[in-house]
Amino acid sequence: MNTRLLGKDFITTEDWSKEDLDTALDLAFRLKSDFAMGIPHDHILRAKTLYMLFFGESTRTRNSFETGMTQLGGHAIYLMPQVTQIGHGENAKDTGMVLSRYGHAIGIRECRTNIGQKYLYEMAHHASIPIVNMQDDFDHPCQAMADLMTIMEKFGRDLHGRKFVISWTHAPKYVRPLSVPQSLVMLMPRFGMDVTLAYPPGYELMPRALEAAKRNAEAAGTKFEILYDMNAAFQDADILYPKSWGPITVTEEVKEVEEMAARNTGWCATAARVKLARKHAVYMHCMPVDRGHEVEDAVIDGPQSVIYDQAENRLHVQKALLALMMGGRL
Repeated sequence: MNTRLLGKDFITTEDWSKEDLDTALDLAFRLKSDFAMGIPHDHILRAKTLYMLFFGESTRTRNSFETGMTQLGGHAIYLMPQVTQIGHGENAKDTGMVLSRYGHAIGIRECRTNIGQKYLYEMAHHASIPIVNMQDDFDHPCQAMADLMTIMEKFGRDLHGRKFVISWTHAPKYVRPLSVPQSLVMLMPRFGMDVTLAYPPGYELMPRALEAAKRNAEAAGTKFEILYDMNAAFQDADILYPKSWGPITVTEEVKEVEEMAARNTGWCATAARVKLARKHAVYMHCMPVDRGHEVEDAVIDGPQSVIYDQAENRLHVQKALLALMMGGRL
């Protein structure tokens, strides 16, 4: 356990050791247990403030962070560029240094390609309080940690030998960023899982994420493979995580994106396809989900689906991270 995480930024799981991540998970399980038993923990971050800067819309991220701060006894302030001077051109340095004089942490959601994570690191360079990644163009570490917590609840803390599949799925219009699949292929090998990434040509991830996934798998003695066949990927899997992402390494032009998606409508999580996995396999999705395109209702609403457990665990993981980074009274 690393109890020296006060002031540490959480921009990518790659910046945290496995010991750091285990510490956050340990606390997340404890806080979830307290929450279930009605034991309040509003003393942990009493009178502390989290600024939440969103460059885009959100359902789960905003509400889980804001609710989490309330439950910890602190306060979260919702900010968007158009209601701050950021919308008038104020840079990350000035914003970060000023907010550092007022509060105790800054959460940022900025998913624009080749802008997002650079902005977070720029803010972190100038701010004197920790930066929390609420999703950027490269990584979505809080989602990946909540997913990992959910998998541990279903399969135990020792995940060695479990097959984790992250597969592209068809969605007709909405171009989702690469951050979720990239966060998963980087994190899951570190905790003993054999990771299979599947997608049709044109939906490649960023080279930096693939290099990290290969490096982490090698260090942990696990496997990382890429397939171009959804059925082959699902075979004998323990964890199925089929979701859409955009062909961002190829194009973000709307017409081209829609044409590429239309050529791959067969990439759907069907009930028949799920049967290729092991009987105990779970179906996961970070949401929002494009029902009828990404997945059949029989799968997402079926007994193997754990999507609402994932959504709930965002709350508990983020509370643990904030408590550790903001100097909570544990």
